[in-house]
Amino acid sequence: MPKLVPADADALDDLRARLRATRWPDTPEGVDGKSGIDVDFLRDLVAYWADGFDWRQQEAALNEFPHEWRNGIHAIHARGRGPAPFPLLLCHGWPDSFWRYLKVIPLLTDPGAHGGDPADAFDVVVPDMPGYGYSERPAQPLNVIDVANLWAALMTDLGHRRFGAAGGDLGSHVSRYLALDHPQRVAAVHRMDAGIPVFTGDPASLTPAERDFLQRAAEWGAREGAYGMMHRTKPQTAAVGLNDSPAGLAAWIVEKMQAWSGPAFSFTRDELLTNITIYWLTGTIGSSIRMYQANAAIAPAQLERRVEVPSGFTLFPGDLLQPPRAWLDRVANTVRVTEASSGGHFAPFEQPEAYARELRDFFRPYR
Repeated sequence: MPKLVPADADALDDLRARLRATRWPDTPEGVDGKSGIDVDFLRDLVAYWADGFDWRQQEAALNEFPHEWRNGIHAIHARGRGPAPFPLLLCHGWPDSFWRYLKVIPLLTDPGAHGGDPADAFDVVVPDMPGYGYSERPAQPLNVIDVANLWAALMTDLGHRRFGAAGGDLGSHVSRYLALDHPQRVAAVHRMDAGIPVFTGDPASLTPAERDFLQRAAEWGAREGAYGMMHRTKPQTAAVGLNDSPAGLAAWIVEKMQAWSGPAFSFTRDELLTNITIYWLTGTIGSSIRMYQANAAIAPAQLERRVEVPSGFTLFPGDLLQPPRAWLDRVANTVRVTEASSGGHFAPFEQPEAYARELRDFFRPYR
């Protein structure tokens, strides 16, 4: 079974040296989370990354999964254990990679071993988008439409003609375009969000709940969206510092993981650092954020297309925005909406049992 190439020992030594040499900023009194990363929290994390974190242990755990490489794309392709496993493509976002789904893969491939029905087993495919994780960096930035087309070809290459698609963050958009542009292939699509809303019509045609949603989205963008503006407009400027300083990379990623998980932030240090170390060792922070610039060029007409493939949404309270049902019905053939009791933007990692249960329940009629 193919495995991830072990990290070069010199690269790990260089990482530790950079971490120990971090030049920390001052922190004025009274600074809170609204100013960005908690520097004291980050200091402790960086100290552990330098002198306590065992990448080799995490690397070995990652290699317990079945890895494949097809045309420069890295993917986990885990076969289901059940009478008729259904192919399921899981689409990650930023700032993560295939890492987002590590906890749910066993629950989805072998539900019988985890208190579920073996008839709900999936053949799970979790690819790294180009420029993320262990996939090759594209020569030119790709947008989510490009990736959806790549994933349709990947599923053909892996022997899956008909399949389900699921995702969150950028992966929600990739799943959406799979359903839009390959509806004969996608049996149903499940999403953790409806993205940042785009509407160019008459606001009077919206329900009050929808107008409120658009207003909340605009307020969120003004309050929390500076990272996205940087990614969309000047990604190479940010990439220089983020690719050179592991502490800076950690600050950029961890601050979002904290903010987007809500008050129930539950990642261990090893979990946080596994995600960040993948970015560091593969040198993919620059290529990952360049995708935002490519996405910004997508025409509004594309963004406003309605998905006719049966669609389900599970909304987690700690996530960025909570769309009303009227908006979900507007943008998709919405057949199921569930409001989870806990979890956030990274729900497959935060609440793996609940997320796996949602996918089993939603896809059951479409297998």
